Amino acid sequence: MSQLDRLRGVFRASLSLPVDTDVDGLHYRAIPQWDSLAHMALVAAMEDEFTIMIDTDEMIDMSSFAKAAELLEKHGADAVT
Repeated sequence: MSQLDRLRGVFRASLSLPVDTDVDGLHYRAIPQWDSLAHMALVAAMEDEFTIMIDTDEMIDMSSFAKAAELLEKHGADAVT
């Protein structure tokens, strides 16, 4: 399973979305499930899944699935492909 697939799984689980939901174009607050509390849970789940630490500025900047993927790449969470 690729890092990107793992990230998709983290998004679906953290936001309580069906397993077949396309999350690649998802943006913060674009759906009711992705509110500020879910954002914190999502960040924590990403930190656990990829063994990284996300700082406050990164957390604020992580406004979409694409930004989350960029964040993983920045943290060297293997190759995000």
